Amino acid sequence: MNRNDLRRLDLNLLIVFETLMHERSVTRAAEKLFLGQPAISAALARLRNLFDDPLLVRTGRSMEPTPRAQEIFALLSPALDSISTAVSRAADFDPATSKAVFRIGLSDDVEFALLPALLRRLRAEAPGVALVVRRTNYLLMPGLLASGEISVGVAYTEELPANAKRKVLRRSKAKLLRADSIPGTLSLDDYCARPHALVSHAGDLTGFIDQELEKLGRKRHVVLAVPQFNGLGSLLADTNIVASVPDYTAEALTAGGGLRTEDLPLPTPYFELHMAWRGAQDNDPAERWLRSRIQMFCGDPDSL
Repeated sequence: MNRNDLRRLDLNLLIVFETLMHERSVTRAAEKLFLGQPAISAALARLRNLFDDPLLVRTGRSMEPTPRAQEIFALLSPALDSISTAVSRAADFDPATSKAVFRIGLSDDVEFALLPALLRRLRAEAPGVALVVRRTNYLLMPGLLASGEISVGVAYTEELPANAKRKVLRRSKAKLLRADSIPGTLSLDDYCARPHALVSHAGDLTGFIDQELEKLGRKRHVVLAVPQFNGLGSLLADTNIVASVPDYTAEALTAGGGLRTEDLPLPTPYFELHMAWRGAQDNDPAERWLRSRIQMFCGDPDSL
């Protein structure tokens, strides 16, 4: 196919193909693209005719790509990224008048502790934009970025898609959170003797604190695991339960009163909070503006 032949090609078909490759389901692809299932099925039929290949073959409840589909996808995905970048660079962005919709991923601690200040700034500078927040973590972030469901995410991250970019926003330490009125700070013995609360998305009863305690030959007793930080303060109220939380989360929780924070009675490493984004939107003016505001209001204050 030469470039003149591209005039016969509907770019929307390629977007449908990329989404189908991510979702492996006509139903889910339709939901992601806000189209009806018949429209996706018709697009798939046109794609099969275009490439003279079945592309996706149903196996049970999912669809598996053919070798030809895998080959096309490997070439197509970076090409679509390049097209998106080229179009984005040509577009101006004025936050004061923009009606853009930004889709971002935030871990629960970031949403609870850092989003409010960021949102106030976005509302002041760009009152016409909309912000869609998806809950993410190191497991969910790669898929959300790869599928385009979010353009940028803030969380602790590990593996990311090959075309994603990442930077460290802040280096944080865990802090002890308590609601009791007993004076003084907790010793390591006191800390291990107290009941503990843990924020765990997966419902685990252990975390990195337990790994650090194990190095000292010590243990703690977790009596409560909750999936999010919102409400943790009211759960600790009028109890002797303690919690170990990121320093920025401890600051947000103590701001409402009734809680106090102190250093942990054991050495713990710093952990990094990352901002990761789609490489295709690295130079998008709107996305660059958004990332700069995330850096300002979610990043380490000492780095500004």
